[in-house]
Amino acid sequence: MSDTPLPLADTIPVTILTGFLGSGKTTLLNALLKHPAMGETAVVINEFGEIGLDHLLVEAVDDDVVLLNSGCVCCTVRSDLVTTLRDLFLKRVRGVVPEFTRMVIETTGLADPAPILHTLMTDPLLSARYRLDGIVTTVDAVNATSQLDRQPEAVKQIAVSDRLVLTKGDLLAGPAAREALVARLRRINPAAPLLWVEHGQAEPDELINAGLFSSASKHPDVARWLREEAYREAEAHEGHHHDHHHGHDCTHEHCDHPDHHHGHDHEGHEHHHHHDVNRHDDRVRAYSLAFEQPLDWDAFVTAMEILIASRGEDLLRIKGILNVKDEPKPVVVHGVQHVFHPPAGLPGWPSDDHRSRIVFITRDIDRALIERLLVDTLGQSPV
Repeated sequence: MSDTPLPLADTIPVTILTGFLGSGKTTLLNALLKHPAMGETAVVINEFGEIGLDHLLVEAVDDDVVLLNSGCVCCTVRSDLVTTLRDLFLKRVRGVVPEFTRMVIETTGLADPAPILHTLMTDPLLSARYRLDGIVTTVDAVNATSQLDRQPEAVKQIAVSDRLVLTKGDLLAGPAAREALVARLRRINPAAPLLWVEHGQAEPDELINAGLFSSASKHPDVARWLREEAYREAEAHEGHHHDHHHGHDCTHEHCDHPDHHHGHDHEGHEHHHHHDVNRHDDRVRAYSLAFEQPLDWDAFVTAMEILIASRGEDLLRIKGILNVKDEPKPVVVHGVQHVFHPPAGLPGWPSDDHRSRIVFITRDIDRALIERLLVDTLGQSPV
């Protein structure tokens, strides 16, 4: 298999399905495998035994790969993900399995999606053939609050997601509980669309096509992928509440603004949006920065290398479209913690807005720190 990269739009889009144990991930996957729209899809799962496939099975290709009557190719990870994805692509090339046009990868219940993203970004053979379409996270509406309080991994899964699928909503105590959960999820992830489902019933089109390219078009949809307006609106909303209650614009619980303490016990003070310094989700921050003038590429790379070296573990996700000096077309960047996907050039600007726009999803990194770094390296302030 050649590792010559295909144009980004021609690579196979990969959706990562994650979520805590009991959040309905397997139920959702079961329903998707039966759906006629999942034809030409390869689904990589942990164990066949977790999914009831007997009534869906058309043919067993080998011990690890089966074909389903929906037209879906279902595969288990026997050794490691790299080997599984390489072998599956080879079977596709040789005609052993149908020519699937997209892929869904299931994570284990406690899995951090970052290692899968790293695999797709760093393995030369895989990054030449596959691209990340999006991260879909199932959320148990009944137990989400306690899971978010106790498990930092649950917060991280939600923070980096492109779609949030909420299950067991019918078991919530009432509208107030539903509104409180949505508000909390929105604070962690302002941009991901929320989808309430019962018994795993969801349309595949509501979960896929979250990336730059849809399966129906080779033209990039930057607005859908970046969703920067949602981050800006969330920042404005957050800033409004802080201004109203504190008289300053601190948006982080570790803010060192001298007015932030107000001469009282911080833990005994109830903020309007109920910050609790012990809650894991209060450590996550998402914000969007825009730059009017074209960026020097080397200066941008230097800034990212400094961030990675000093705070890589806390750079949960970065994605952006850049106007680079001496480059007539936009450049797309995407990183997860210490790893960045090779930059990709787009065929052209999707609109008249040629500003560089970058979304940062971070943990314990204040916006001001990143702004200062970018101003120092790029020589211009965000607008």
